[in-house]
Parts: sequence; C-alpha cells; structure tokens
Amino acid sequence: MSAIGVDSVAELYAAIPDRLRTSGPLDLPAGLASEQEVERLVGDLLSRNRTTQEYTSFLGHGCYPHYVPAICSEINGRAEFLTAYAGEPYEDHGKWQAIFEYTSLMSDLLEMDVVTVPTYDGLQAAATALRMAVRMTGRKTVLVSEAIPEALRIKLDSYLDGHAAIATIPVDITTGTLDTAAARDLLGPAVAGVLLQTPNVFGVVEADVEAIAAAAHAHGALLVASCDPISLGFLPAPASLGADIVCGDIQSLGLGMHFGGAHGGYLAVHDEERFVFELPSRLFGLAPTRKRGELGFTDVAYERTSLARRESGVEWVGTAAALWCITSAVYLSAMGPAGLGELGSTVAAHTRYAIERLGAVPGVSVPFAQSPHWRELVIQFDRHDVAEVNKSLLAHGIFGGVDISRQFPDLGNALLICVTEVHGVDDIERLAVALEGICR
Repeated sequence: MSAIGVDSVAELYAAIPDRLRTSGPLDLPAGLASEQEVERLVGDLLSRNRTTQEYTSFLGHGCYPHYVPAICSEINGRAEFLTAYAGEPYEDHGKWQAIFEYTSLMSDLLEMDVVTVPTYDGLQAAATALRMAVRMTGRKTVLVSEAIPEALRIKLDSYLDGHAAIATIPVDITTGTLDTAAARDLLGPAVAGVLLQTPNVFGVVEADVEAIAAAAHAHGALLVASCDPISLGFLPAPASLGADIVCGDIQSLGLGMHFGGAHGGYLAVHDEERFVFELPSRLFGLAPTRKRGELGFTDVAYERTSLARRESGVEWVGTAAALWCITSAVYLSAMGPAGLGELGSTVAAHTRYAIERLGAVPGVSVPFAQSPHWRELVIQFDRHDVAEVNKSLLAHGIFGGVDISRQFPDLGNALLICVTEVHGVDDIERLAVALEGICR
C-alpha cells in the first residue's frame, strides 16, 4: 500500500458505490450432494430462458445473430485447442500455427500487416488503440465520435481516465454520420487521435473516413477506426481509407451468441516499429528452426510485452481469447472471399428492405434513411414508448431492438434494429405486421 500510495485496502474500492457492495455474508443455498442434483437445478434455471431459437431476434448492438457453421464448434471443441491453456512454440505447434493462420487471415481481410492475439473484447481493443495513440504522440486529448455504443464510451472513459481527456465529435443529424466540419474544428496540436466507428452505432456507413483521416494526419494525430470485420466482404477496409490503427470485435466471425458473448477484440496496425512496439498483446509470426528449410511459429517482439517487462510494459496483457481467434480462423477459412462477399451483399439488401418496409408502418419513421446502412437501423415511434413496444413484441414471439432513447434523447423514442443473413423477408414482414398492430 505504501508503494502505490494508499492508506487502506478500502481506498482501492472507493470507486464502487455502496449499493453495489455486500456488507455481510453471502446468501448462499446449502450445498448439493450429487451431480444429478446439480444437473436438475441448472436445467431448471436454464429452462426459464427464452432464446433466439424460440423467438425471432432483432437485437444487435454489439452481439449479432450471424449464422455459425457447424465446423466452427467442431474444431474449437477439439481437446488440443480447448484444453491447452498457453503452451510454448517448442511443444504446442498446432495451436500456435492456428493462431498464426488467424492473424494472417485477418491481415488479409483488414488490409493491415500486423494483427494481435485477441484482447478481451472490441471495447478493450478500442481503448487500447487510443492509449497507443496517446503514447505515440505524447499528446493528452483524443476525439471520439458521438455515434458509438454507450458501452464503448463507458469503457473509454474508464480506461483513459488519468491518461487523456476525451472530446466528443457530434453527429450530423440529417445523415447520421460524423460531422466532418466539427471534427476539423476540434483537431489541433493537443490531439493524439480520432476514433470513429463504421458502420456506426446507427448502422450508418461513415462517408468521410478519408477526409477525417487526412485532417487528423495534417495535425499530427492518428486515426483509429473501429469496424466489424464481417462487414469487409462488402465495405472497404478502413486501412484503405487512411486508418492508422484498426480495431473491433470478432464476435460475428463464427463465435455465436452465448447469452451476451462470445467476444474477442482485435488490433491491427501497419508493419512499422513505432506501431508494433506499442501493441500490448502477443504477436505470432514465423521463424526458421534448427532444421534447414523448416519454419516454426513463434512470438514476435515479445520483449515489449508486460509478460517480459512486467510493470515496465506499455500496458498489461494477460489471459485473452485465443480459443475464439482459432474459431474465427475456421469461420474465415470456411467462408472465403466469395462467401464473405455474398454475406455482405445479403445483409446490405436485408437492411435496405427493412428500412423501406418498417418506414412504411404508420406511426414509425426511419431517421437517416437516405444514408448507406449495413446491418442496423434506427426506427422512431411517434406516440409509443420503446419499452412498451418491446414488451408487446414479446407477445408476438419477437425480441425487438435495443432502446437507444437514453443515449440519444434527440432521437425521441428510438429503437435500434438489427438484421443479418439469418433474417429473411418473411421475418422482417412479421416484425412490420406486429408493429402495425402495436402502433395502430
């Protein structure tokens, strides 16, 4: 405590509100005597859930209902992947090669040279990317798009606290895209980096990434772009538009939805030492072995990590999501460029159909309808509360969208709807008919 400057252990928990703390013993039930009792209890608890297998779900906002090919679960359940915690290159050849294949596939997709082993999730990846920008530039302000999920903003506020001030770039209320003029006005010699997400929280594809990148670079700042890699079968890679660091989540790449997961965050940079040596996560590459002509899979620039430098590392890195990156590698291999292209076009078509069909429902409107969208869209209700609408949709066997009214009060009663390749025209029609009855 003396070394870190606190007088009591209680000070370490001062940021946690009293209402979230337990002051007495935990109210735990008596222990169970047998495995069959445990199975019965857990089965009863699970039976109370209503899942996307039973209900049609239009929930997205960070956890998306993309189809997961059976081969993904088949391979990530193999013992050499599932039970091997963190072997070494001289003993765990298969796992290390699989991770290398993931980084290679992601590099190809992202049009970047270097991709890390996953962080915990995309929120962590974005926060780390901005911390990298702060370290690389020596500046103490970052600009963050308003059009990002609330969970991401909360993560940034927490992780950058004490390291950088955050200024928010507003959204153009007519297009749903970042206000480019406002971004230019906010840029200056104190700004380390700019973070934008595309498609953004509204599902709108950011139109001026190149212009914002150029403006950031003109002021010596970096552009950090957050994107879902599954969208890149249809949309241009942010790196091709001037992004210096690309980050995001790999949940869509075959991980599926596990009551809110699974997640893994990726970080991708150019093959330049000033970027590579600010990455906290492990990097996997190729190296010659003692046998002539043979290559092995190994850590790259390991000496920069906290595993090697301990408290002197640029950031702490620990157990991450290596199993999920192997799963993503299987997904990308199975889909291939043609499969990702077909998926991207299908999602774009479904999104546009949903915009037009739901926008035709009396009492419902779609803001930013003329802007390009991918996978998500906002619908507004003239007279109905979003919570009431979602409750009514449950009676139709439908999980509605995410209520974003609190985060974006200017949008009024606003619901974020997600459509992917698993939603057919019939599903969207069913949602529209249900809303017609609710909003009558």
